Amino acid sequence: MLRKLFICSVLFSQVALADKDDEYFFDPVDGQFDLGHHLAENAYGFLPVPILITEPALGYGGGVAGIFLHESEQEKEIRKQKALESIDGGANLVPAAITAVGAIGTENGSWFAFAAHRQSWKKDSIRYVGLGGAGKVNFDLYSDLGGLLPSDNPFSFDTQTEAMLISQKVLFRAADTPLMLGIKQYWSQSSISSSNEAVDWIFQRMLGRDNTTSGLGIVAEYDTRNNIFYPTDGYSISAEYMSYSDKFGSNYNYDSLSVSGENFWPVADKWTLAVAGDYEALYAKDDTLPPTVKPYVDLRGISAFRYQGDQVATLQAQVMYNIDNRWTISGFYGAGLAYNDEVVDLSEQIDNKTSEIVSAYGVGFRYQIARRYGIHLGLDMAFSKEENALYVTMGSGF
Repeated sequence: MLRKLFICSVLFSQVALADKDDEYFFDPVDGQFDLGHHLAENAYGFLPVPILITEPALGYGGGVAGIFLHESEQEKEIRKQKALESIDGGANLVPAAITAVGAIGTENGSWFAFAAHRQSWKKDSIRYVGLGGAGKVNFDLYSDLGGLLPSDNPFSFDTQTEAMLISQKVLFRAADTPLMLGIKQYWSQSSISSSNEAVDWIFQRMLGRDNTTSGLGIVAEYDTRNNIFYPTDGYSISAEYMSYSDKFGSNYNYDSLSVSGENFWPVADKWTLAVAGDYEALYAKDDTLPPTVKPYVDLRGISAFRYQGDQVATLQAQVMYNIDNRWTISGFYGAGLAYNDEVVDLSEQIDNKTSEIVSAYGVGFRYQIARRYGIHLGLDMAFSKEENALYVTMGSGF
């Protein structure tokens, strides 16, 4: 039943193409439902990605995103032939350009609309990635008021953040290696408020009504994964150092460091083991920064911004079992650490500093919706001590 519901939800988004032959939506190699031909051969073809939001910090909601893959006729033909020759053919070929547009909304009034584009030239020796968006996000933040309150009963207050942002980076490949180096630029205009009059007065007194965050940084990426949409072998490591300064038109002055990695091992015929890690650090130069600037523990099953700190680290492990070339089931476990002099939601004191380790786990499944591209869609159900959450996911889930 779950398979039928999932496939039907995607089929219904394609009603405009209902007059086409049934073969249009079924793979010629395995005969399964597939949107690869639609993506490649239809001038307006796109992959609809339903978005189901059960994020505890935002409430229930949803939306949709459209993924457009841009290829030349020669690239399409090469990918098609590889897909006909092998059940895994075509998936390791990276599209020269990918565009995504979408919008989401939740029951607490949060909404966000975005557009993103990834473009490469000269056999992916030069790469551009850009993102633009605007929205309003309502969520709660937590504080122990400098240790005055117990860690299991912190003071919480609602916030409303309205923002528009632009982020872009340009990367250049080092010779013929998997290493790419480049620069990143970020700009956003935002305002934050609260229905709590005391908290709102503090926000306006310390942060002002409208503020600009603008930064420039350096980026390094090393990627050997066999597929960018749903890798099953190889690894990736990325690092970026950003500087936000009034020299770039920012109202806030701080630096940030982010390092992340993923590794995928095919440990047996149908089994894949995956591990992902992430480390983020904030180096404040101003005494007052927006509360949303601090990094937070980002794990499936953990509320966004629930655990924040000047330093945050996460580690995740996932086991995937391929029932066949279309269906995959998985189990995952993750742990995160937030560390700060005044970390949100602390549990123990260490040399006058505070930290807390939190964890989450869950299960999920994927269906390979476009075989010639290796694109997988599915669901994850995640659990932690505070909440449970359901996610519609494209890719591995990391």
